[in-house]
Amino acid sequence: MRVRLLYFASIREQLGCAAESLELPAGITTVGALLEHLMLRGGAWREALAQTRVLRVAINQDMAEPGRTLSGGDEVAFFPPVTGG
Repeated sequence: MRVRLLYFASIREQLGCAAESLELPAGITTVGALLEHLMLRGGAWREALAQTRVLRVAINQDMAEPGRTLSGGDEVAFFPPVTGG
């Protein structure tokens, strides 16, 4: 399943990446599993995404919790709780 990932504000700055398209391995079907998968990249990825208490996630522009199921073609956005406009 392929999803589009968007990174905003301080997360984008830490990762040096604003967006990417990613083919998910089998078994990565929820927001929480996706976060764990991305943190396995280590370094800046682990640091930027490890703050799951304050990290906000939206799927197709709707706020999502870690247990939310992903579907092929979803747009998944990661951002800190407060972003500038």
